Amino acid sequence: MKFPRLTALLACTAWLALAGCEDTLDKMDLSAASEDLIFQDESLATLNLSYIYDQNLPTWFGQSGVGLGSTNPSILSDEAAGESVYFEGTVQINTVTDFGTALAANNNYGKVRTINSFLRALDRSPLSKDSKDRLRSQALFFRAWRYFDFVRIYGGVPLVTNPLDAVGVEAKAAAYLPRNTTSATFSRIVADLDTAIAYLPGKWTNSGDWGRVTKGAAAAFKARALLYAASPQFNPNDDVAKWQTAFTASQQAKTLLSANGFGLNASFDQLWFQEINNPEAVLVTGFNNATADPNKKSNSYDNQTRPSYTGTAGGSNQPTWELVKAFPMLDGKKPGESTKYAYSDQLFYKNRDPRFGKTIAYNGAVWPMNGNSSLKIWTYFKGSTTVEPKASNTGFYTRKAVSPTLGVNEVQFSGMDWIEIRYAEVLLNLAESACGAGNLTEAYAQLKAIRQRAGIEAGDGNYGLAPGMSRAQMFDAILYERQIELAFEGKRFWDLRRWKKIESVLNGKRRQGVTITLKSNAPADFATNRDNLDLDQVYTNYFTIAFKSLDTRYAINWKPQYYFFAIPQSAIDNNPAMAQNNTWGGAFDPLQ
Repeated sequence: MKFPRLTALLACTAWLALAGCEDTLDKMDLSAASEDLIFQDESLATLNLSYIYDQNLPTWFGQSGVGLGSTNPSILSDEAAGESVYFEGTVQINTVTDFGTALAANNNYGKVRTINSFLRALDRSPLSKDSKDRLRSQALFFRAWRYFDFVRIYGGVPLVTNPLDAVGVEAKAAAYLPRNTTSATFSRIVADLDTAIAYLPGKWTNSGDWGRVTKGAAAAFKARALLYAASPQFNPNDDVAKWQTAFTASQQAKTLLSANGFGLNASFDQLWFQEINNPEAVLVTGFNNATADPNKKSNSYDNQTRPSYTGTAGGSNQPTWELVKAFPMLDGKKPGESTKYAYSDQLFYKNRDPRFGKTIAYNGAVWPMNGNSSLKIWTYFKGSTTVEPKASNTGFYTRKAVSPTLGVNEVQFSGMDWIEIRYAEVLLNLAESACGAGNLTEAYAQLKAIRQRAGIEAGDGNYGLAPGMSRAQMFDAILYERQIELAFEGKRFWDLRRWKKIESVLNGKRRQGVTITLKSNAPADFATNRDNLDLDQVYTNYFTIAFKSLDTRYAINWKPQYYFFAIPQSAIDNNPAMAQNNTWGGAFDPLQ
């Protein structure tokens, strides 16, 4: 489903114009179409619901476009580098503006208001119960989505489930709502998603509905939310009951999805290029080839990510050396721990987990692109001059989800969908919650399924996983698997944050890249003959690899109070009934 950028009213009038309803056109002023008119027809109501999809579905990397949600989360982890106030340690009370105070449709509470208005109008409409249930359940999914965005950033927030009046002294007083507890906020999320699970279809049968939320997607999102609630950020005392609740939800998600044809795609890398009926795509944001229609939306990711000389932009989302070195060897063991495959920094690409070469594009790698299946990427220096028009700053590129077939002039219009929840994440969530609940057998099973699909060698049947892991060791193994499987999918920052590991993993460090330089002893015809040479010999004889800091202004300085950000002072000024978080000088405990 590819949602055009239309306002709710424009969406309705567009539909009416296309429908050719002469009687309606004779009688109604379409510039002021009434709620009664819109919600007496399921097609019109569905078009308004599509506007809610367009407002709320995340873009690439899970970004919302507001506040913290406008920052690519890859630069807030060890995946990629980039200057940020979050890592500089200079976050202030008013820095994180995801809360939103203006009367605007594009901030979080503005989006909640749109959803609540839709739900109220739907309740008043004469549509059938089945139609109402189907529409309501989708809207409730997105209300849960908005409150989840709130709670993981701030903790509990005021829970508004009906549109508030906007005018008058009494309306203003009624809008002075205190913050609900964090546990109540999670309960609201779960309640909305339980309703969605009850009434959504397991799979939409009409191909035109591809991308609409399903029963399994709602269950998978519920499992994700409850996994957060069980994680150390929200569960510092390791209450096993919270892990058990998340485990039950993850089991439900897997059961519902599997029963409706969802599962791991046969291909780790090609899964991004199968849109309709992709078994791995649990929750997707649809994009369009926007060549001819400005109302359609291209995804921009592909064009931004590939090398600049292979598209019209390019070079963003460059992996750090930390990520490059993190990938396991072919037997599933970490570099330096494998007894079968030796590792060296000079030949870093050899005998790695197959996901390495499908995620990381490195100097000399075959990278099919622009329809050329044998293209090799070269990003090295000769003296102080790069051999490509603009060298990668880290020495590497991200190749995940970059189309091998789109041409240079087509890539800026790529319509490839963003997969926000993959079936692989559902399995990883199940593994983690199972571990938390003490079921390590279940955790092993899910990790092995993912590693088997990746192409890691089976070995003793554990696909490189250490046998007999403790609960703590299994948690570490799951976070490691998430780092590899979900690299550059917007999950790593949130994983480190919910596990309160940012200080231990990153603080005081500067992320690294490499500069690869051709030695002076290289053959004179190296540039013209390099594609034909043995890459191991090239790296061994003709390249030097020098490491460099990517964080040049400061060492990373994440602070403990960032695990729950401050409510902006402007929001508290607007609503004096709200208390600030106790880690920012207020009385509100985000752990309650």
